[in-house]
Amino acid sequence: MPKFDYDLNYAELDLRAHPELYRVGRGEQGVLLAQPYKSEILPHWRFATPDVARESSEAIFALFEKYLDDGDFVGADMARKFLQMGFTRARRYANHKGGKKYDGPVPGDRKGQSGAHGRAELPRQPEDPVKAQSARIFKAKWDEAEANEEYTRLKKEHHTKYG
Repeated sequence: MPKFDYDLNYAELDLRAHPELYRVGRGEQGVLLAQPYKSEILPHWRFATPDVARESSEAIFALFEKYLDDGDFVGADMARKFLQMGFTRARRYANHKGGKKYDGPVPGDRKGQSGAHGRAELPRQPEDPVKAQSARIFKAKWDEAEANEEYTRLKKEHHTKYG
């Protein structure tokens, strides 16, 4: 999979108008950058409690399906990334009170890199069952998105057409 291009000016780039510039990348890359999708999806993204996570994941999944109906792979992939991020962030809070996983400040340059950047992982706390349930709710919707045949077809088509 081609790397997500962090060098584009996402603040001024409309990826709905220019899907050829979008690269899936790995994991959640670009989830908080790609417009107009960030602005459309982010207001729905919450995971504080299972009820909130259920409402949030269902709203985001509805956007995922709308993007698919519109033939908008970039939008569908961004919605999928928000579902993934709901899972990963809820898991982080389930394992680490306050959501802080690593010791020290967050590195300034995160272009395409992943992991702790040499920082030590903080000890895990006893699992927070509320956040763990929120994570399971998001994981189920993320899995449903990943298994969607139309999403898979559009992803292959996008990769073939744009690299």
